[in-house]
Amino acid sequence: MSEPRVDYDSPWKEALDHYFQEFLAFFFPHAYIEIDWTAGYEFLDKELQEVVRDAELGRRLVDKLVQVYRRSGDQTWVLVHVEMQGQEDPDFAKRMYTYNYRLFDRYDRWVVSLAVLGDEQANWRPAGYGYELWDCQVSIKFPAVKLLDYEARWEELEGSRNPFAALVMAHLKAQTTRRNPEERLLWKWRVVRGLYTRGFHKQDILELVRFIDWLMVLPDELARSFKATLREYEEEHKMPYVSSIERLAIEEGLQQGLQQGRLQEAQEELLYILETRFERAHDSMITEINRINDLSTLRKLLKQAVMLGSLEEFEQAMAESK
Repeated sequence: MSEPRVDYDSPWKEALDHYFQEFLAFFFPHAYIEIDWTAGYEFLDKELQEVVRDAELGRRLVDKLVQVYRRSGDQTWVLVHVEMQGQEDPDFAKRMYTYNYRLFDRYDRWVVSLAVLGDEQANWRPAGYGYELWDCQVSIKFPAVKLLDYEARWEELEGSRNPFAALVMAHLKAQTTRRNPEERLLWKWRVVRGLYTRGFHKQDILELVRFIDWLMVLPDELARSFKATLREYEEEHKMPYVSSIERLAIEEGLQQGLQQGRLQEAQEELLYILETRFERAHDSMITEINRINDLSTLRKLLKQAVMLGSLEEFEQAMAESK
């Protein structure tokens, strides 16, 4: 049974986009309570890339730059710089220092740098960087959380309603079951079932199952088994939710429907997924989808309907497909 490739980057990136407030509450509560969330916040990812584009980049998961406002009112807004590192890198601490001072130089604002270490080396724990020469000293100290440490807090994770508790569990078990897909199947179901038993809202379940599906990739045969178990559970508990697990159903539908030229079935499947995931579909969108008579376009849109995070993103993808 071939081992599927795990995409660690995409789910973490989208989870931060969807749940940044919950991210800080889970990993960095001191920062969370100091931020005025009523004032809103803004992602500055493009600006971050402009600042660091000429730097040496180690392999990592995600980096984020967010403009936030302080409760105290000191400095109307400040910057939160998040680095998620996927493997041990001897230059990581230096990079944190470099990005911090470059951001400060560009914006003339305080910059808080935070690190999440998702690697598998228990003893690698960078927390600062600096140097001193001739009585001149410069340095940075940054808080870093180690995902491996949460293995010892598993009961706490399973009892938490913070979305990142589920993401951490999926991340850790994706690593430990890398060569054991049958065990990954069991853990994947345990993590996903917990979303239902802990009372997550429907939209959160849809998003989190999508993230977990990215992290805990299964071979096709086991993925179908997981899909069947999930459907049985939802039917038994009267929770007819649709998640990225439907990707396999789409692929099956493509083989059985699109390949036979049944455009109408494909159009109906696409509209069903949109209405189930987002609870609405504009009349103009319905009309436009029903006018599509190209099988390759429908195939692309079916996958986009599952993978994208909002109806607006799907509208953009549909416009680009013309």
